[in-house]
Amino acid sequence: MIERRPFESLGGANHGWLNAKHHFSFANYYDPARMSWGNLRVWNDDEIAAGSGFPPHPHSDMEIITYVREGAITHEDSLGNKGRTEAGDVQVMSAGTGIRHAEYNAEPGTTTLFQIWIEPTRRGEKPSWGAKPFPKGDRSGQFVVLASGFDGDGDALPIRTDARLVAATLKAGESATYALGANRRGYLVPAIGAVEVNGVRLNARDGAAITDEATITVTAVNDAEIVLVDAA
Repeated sequence: MIERRPFESLGGANHGWLNAKHHFSFANYYDPARMSWGNLRVWNDDEIAAGSGFPPHPHSDMEIITYVREGAITHEDSLGNKGRTEAGDVQVMSAGTGIRHAEYNAEPGTTTLFQIWIEPTRRGEKPSWGAKPFPKGDRSGQFVVLASGFDGDGDALPIRTDARLVAATLKAGESATYALGANRRGYLVPAIGAVEVNGVRLNARDGAAITDEATITVTAVNDAEIVLVDAA
């Protein structure tokens, strides 16, 4: 089963410096039918104005993944970490017992990103942060694991949960297949381009809530960039 969630149906708010769309209930947006998807709790589609960002604030016991689509985001946290994550790359923050962080757009133009929160399987551990480049050429025509809670997922950034984040870039007419498993939940969003997911059409930034699909085949209607969370 694949439920299309059109971009236009998402909740959200425009704060001037931040134009945010929420795939799930978040902040002042509440929809009891869209609280979470398995252990996936938040998927925000954020546009952050140049020279602005999220001031220091705390988190605990949450796996927070940032997938940068355009521009770059600069991270600072209470552990002393500082880093800049560019478009196509990923950062992961395991909040653990508690961490304060700030995320700023220090670029001359707007930064757009997906902010994804997944409930952890392991709680009460030390907080951590990491970032990694993932060249889009390496995922051309195929899904590549960017963040994972599973052993054996190679160079993926580690997360403390029963989930993984994967992504692919497809040329128009190309297809890529991902073995989800019938007992898993998938949530897929095309960052760019229109696609068909097992025959269901999605436009850019639409969401697809997927259940009872052992395999997902994504075919690009036009050039596309796809992000998928495989959730428990």
